[in-house]
Amino acid sequence: QVQLVESGGGLVQPGGSLRLSCAASGSIFNINAMGWYRQAPGKQRELVAAISSGASTDYADSVQGRFTISRDNAKNTVYLQMNSLKPEDTAVYYCTGGRGGRGIYEFNYWGQGTQVTVSS
Repeated sequence: QVQLVESGGGLVQPGGSLRLSCAASGSIFNINAMGWYRQAPGKQRELVAAISSGASTDYADSVQGRFTISRDNAKNTVYLQMNSLKPEDTAVYYCTGGRGGRGIYEFNYWGQGTQVTVSS
């Protein structure tokens, strides 16, 4: 079984920064792409960012230029650096794993989520 464990969430003021981490373990041989989704109360789940094993990346328009996704394949870890945070970024952020690249992904493994709250 694949385990995805997120960390790094918390409370931050508008304009601040956070870095989320997601460590993958278990039977991850069939994973070549990882990403981050988020879901705020009353809103649909949104793909925030994704990265392939070849390090190609995709971002939601709402976070383009502010968030950066990266991965350390040796550590089976993906990161999401979040800068210039806005209150509308408040959500539960979920780490995902699967296959894909160049804008097309199929994620079938999910973490439990970490809360990010942006508030003054």
